Amino acid sequence: MRSRQTIALLAVIGLFISLYLSLYKVGLIGTLQCGTGSCELVQTSRWAVILGIPVAFYGVAGYAMLLGVALVGLQPRFLTRRGPAVLLAVLSTIGWVFTLYLTYVELFEIHAICRWCVGSAVIITAIWITALLGWRRQAISL
Repeated sequence: MRSRQTIALLAVIGLFISLYLSLYKVGLIGTLQCGTGSCELVQTSRWAVILGIPVAFYGVAGYAMLLGVALVGLQPRFLTRRGPAVLLAVLSTIGWVFTLYLTYVELFEIHAICRWCVGSAVIITAIWITALLGWRRQAISL
């Protein structure tokens, strides 16, 4: 149960970061508060859009799904079921692998680091580790 609470909290933070970057991408925020200028470079690069959809939107969707599954998994009837733990592990693994790709692009293609992206990478990594540990703990207890 504690892992699902942790994932829900981290997903909310990740969701806010993704929403902030999404608002910039659609033009509702003029300048990103980054401190280095690298965030705007990353967000305006050709890699900031995949399949016609801004990368930040994928973050919004991914964190929203993680938050939803974590909250459903906290419901009393789902606390002892494996489904939410497995789904959190699968979704967070997909998010983590996608983040590895994006980090590679920042480092080796764009040659710029977005602090907001680093924050999101740290969050999805923490979610991924928490989800795997929660899944393992639940598998052992069954």
